[in-house]
Amino acid sequence: MTVTALPDAFHPDAARERKRWAASADAWDRWADPMADLADKLNRPLLDAAGLAEGHRLLDLASGAGEPALSAARRAGPDGLVVGSDLVPGMMAGAVRRAHGVEGPAPAFTAADMTALPFADAAFDGVTCRFGIMFVPAAESALREVRRVLRPGGRAAFMVWGPRAGNGLFAEIGDAVAGHLGEDGSLDPLFRFSAPGLLSDLMRAAGFAATSETDLTPVRKAPAGQPFWRAALEMSFGHRLAGLSAEQRVTLEADIDRRFDAQAVGGIVPVPSHARIVVGW
Repeated sequence: MTVTALPDAFHPDAARERKRWAASADAWDRWADPMADLADKLNRPLLDAAGLAEGHRLLDLASGAGEPALSAARRAGPDGLVVGSDLVPGMMAGAVRRAHGVEGPAPAFTAADMTALPFADAAFDGVTCRFGIMFVPAAESALREVRRVLRPGGRAAFMVWGPRAGNGLFAEIGDAVAGHLGEDGSLDPLFRFSAPGLLSDLMRAAGFAATSETDLTPVRKAPAGQPFWRAALEMSFGHRLAGLSAEQRVTLEADIDRRFDAQAVGGIVPVPSHARIVVGW
């Protein structure tokens, strides 16, 4: 299969992304607990793909507010070790808070740049990264680092978004935000690896012996007239909302409501999503 490289617009700017996630940290912390059940539906297949078992040592990259590192620690158990990391220290405030409140094994968290990981060679049985690799400008360097810290036979499992058109929350909210605030390309990096085979090709170029890809295409059934979309708005676009007046915010949210309500059937809004798990050995 021939994979066409994505346009430069999909490749992130390091300074811009660092600023974006620093500005979004409070929203991620605020929504981490209310979104835990939905997050678990993504965590489980990703941890399965990484082959995580009791007693394993796992590194979770771009942990944000703590997932899937917290779920991974429960699965690895008291004889295992889970380390969660994020480039932006402020993003991990929620992760640290949540780790202090868990019973049983908890992960350790540390700030780390994926392109220069502060860990020894072959230190981990597995590496996971849920929706993070897309934002790393030098993704090839990050993948080489991931391979370096994996033990022989270890697995790295990445979760990335499929095409924007298959992700109803991003598509509708993104269009609404662009309509009110102008298009600034904020969503482009999310879909950097939406083309099948693109991330796999980079992983093999970084030295992984083999790769596999699995698509997840669930359809969430959300109640019409309810702001089920607010977490996605604040977590993905929080850096753009800060300058809005109260009236502008109300107008934007009313527009988002109308967009989703127009799709309702029998009081239910079908919200499709498309994610892909890419595993390298």
